[in-house]
Amino acid sequence: MSAIPDLLLPGTRVEAPRRAGWRLRRASATSVALLLSAAFLVLLAVAALAPRWLTPHDPLEGDFLAVLQPPSLEHPFGTDRLGRDVLARTVHGARYSLAIGLGSTALAVGVGVLLGLLAGQRHRLANEGLSRVFDVISSFPGVLLAMLVVVFLGPGLANIAIAVGIAGIPKFGRVVRAQTQLVRRADYVTQAVIYGRSRWEVFVGHLLPNVLVAVPVTATVHVGSAILAASGLSFLGLGPQPPTPEWGVMLAESRDVLRVAWWPGVFPGVAITLTVVAFTVLGQALQRRFEGRSS
Repeated sequence: MSAIPDLLLPGTRVEAPRRAGWRLRRASATSVALLLSAAFLVLLAVAALAPRWLTPHDPLEGDFLAVLQPPSLEHPFGTDRLGRDVLARTVHGARYSLAIGLGSTALAVGVGVLLGLLAGQRHRLANEGLSRVFDVISSFPGVLLAMLVVVFLGPGLANIAIAVGIAGIPKFGRVVRAQTQLVRRADYVTQAVIYGRSRWEVFVGHLLPNVLVAVPVTATVHVGSAILAASGLSFLGLGPQPPTPEWGVMLAESRDVLRVAWWPGVFPGVAITLTVVAFTVLGQALQRRFEGRSS
């Protein structure tokens, strides 16, 4: 009786089907989340490029006869304290938030990749020096560092994008540095050198493509984080100034009326949350695909 295989035991018969079912449900949930995130990002792009397709109202035009109107058919998101349509301001605000997120990410990627490539080479001085630079920048919380840069440069859309981009440089620098050191020791790079390839040919043909493949994952997640950080700075008055329909500005303007009217602050807050979640889900999907190719 003791020789009965484990597969015949009652407690183990359903273990494999249970695991398979759990993995199937997890994969289905992941696919649904990715599909919803992609659909929301497409809607966000439409809002940024063609906001009039989604709402006919002017985000800056107020109606003092319709102040703090609750959501209705005429104003689906209600109106704010100046009678401006909250839906129109939320839709038009996507342009500013995406501009800050993409602009700051482009700056962080450009500078971070360059410094990471230099730090990942064989030069010990460059490696240690740039690593110390990354450590110094990372020693400050990202929002605090961006706040200091904005205080130095002054408030505004471009300055807040620069500030958030500077705070994100170490993230990309470290990713590229680690990937550069890993690829540089790969067998195919060593074989290319043995076969007489020049350093430039090895760099362009083998090193750079395999290093940059990891950048889109970090960049996608960074866009959402940058939008969140920029909205926080705008909420503190360090970003675009009123009456700009930027999500952080809208949150700041809704503080005084939040007890009597929830809609001027809730809808831009939901827009920020969904945007961050959508970019994070997309970044995680890219990471799984990258890890699958690497394995």
